[in-house]
Amino acid sequence: MADILSERPAEIISAVLKVAEEQIVPLMRQSVSEGNLPFAAAILHQSDLTPFTISVNKVKESPLLHGETNCIREFFANPAGERPSVSSCLFFATHEPCSLCLSGISWTGFSTVCFLFTYEDTRDLLGIGGDIDIIEEVFRVGGAKDAARPLYNKTNRFFTARSVAELWDGVADEPEKERLKGEIQRVRALFDEFKQA
Repeated sequence: MADILSERPAEIISAVLKVAEEQIVPLMRQSVSEGNLPFAAAILHQSDLTPFTISVNKVKESPLLHGETNCIREFFANPAGERPSVSSCLFFATHEPCSLCLSGISWTGFSTVCFLFTYEDTRDLLGIGGDIDIIEEVFRVGGAKDAARPLYNKTNRFFTARSVAELWDGVADEPEKERLKGEIQRVRALFDEFKQA
């Protein structure tokens, strides 16, 4: 499968922003009102970037049902003949996947991942810093914390992950890049209502 993250960055950004605004945010409002956390994921067909599965965080049901793991669960609840192959999908997470979700993505074979908010955004905007804490405390072996060192390999033998901001850096058409910059800011602002008190 071609590297759609580098070949189609503008198209991917537009598609995931549309899914986030039109489908994820309304689902997230309901989920958060039920006491769940403001995280969600979608699995899109790479061919036309339409969503196949969209899911939100359901930690009130189980602490393992993060937006991504719940989305994976719902994806695989479809009979094998009725769901696309994981290699033909793009995995979109509203927030950079935590260690649990990165493992779930790896185990299930989704090889192309993008996300809207980074770990630092999640910590700074939502006041939820557990992603960084768990990776540093459980997985960082053999040395002191190094702020310059990445927390995980975004390009590895299981998947390639990029933030929407990193995809934006790869948009070559300057007018389109400027348009997308405004769209990214506008859609990110829709998540302000989910900030933790």
